[in-house]
Amino acid sequence: MRVIAGKYKKRQLKVPKTQLTRPTTDKNKENLFNMIGPYFEGGTVLDLFGGSGGLGIEAISRCDTLYSVDKQYEAFKTIKENFALLQLENCYPLKMDYKKALNYLKEKEIKFDYVFLDPPYGKGLIDDILFFLVENQMLNDEACIVVEELKEVEFQPISSLELSRRKEYGITALNIFYYDGEK
Repeated sequence: MRVIAGKYKKRQLKVPKTQLTRPTTDKNKENLFNMIGPYFEGGTVLDLFGGSGGLGIEAISRCDTLYSVDKQYEAFKTIKENFALLQLENCYPLKMDYKKALNYLKEKEIKFDYVFLDPPYGKGLIDDILFFLVENQMLNDEACIVVEELKEVEFQPISSLELSRRKEYGITALNIFYYDGEK
């Protein structure tokens, strides 16, 4: 696994030595970042189910600050190793459950420009997370939220989130939402 673009382009990343995570393939990462804009610069990123940290690292290659969360020890360890390997600054690995992480980040009053949600599939976690982010004003205007989930999963509508793009890959789908704080 490697970084696709940005200032860390072509750098190799470690993957967790566990079956509990499934790193996003290089091909899917490339497709994803082409969908949301391969050349964006700046902003604060939340990678809520970090795994290897690959999606967040891909984003920090173009942004300013990254919070990468995972509760699994092997995943958290891999995220920290990848941050150290690339000598990343302004990157904060958090070893905690996603709910605790959201509350922690809310208390810190951090707002995000990009959010990556790639939770365990089919657990019904996305709607509550999206609602929490919106309800607690944790998104900057025009924030981009990327959700990877089973393709048959439908999300509850939230007036200030618009599903902009959707691309299916086998059993999964990438869903790109944009936040409009005016609604």
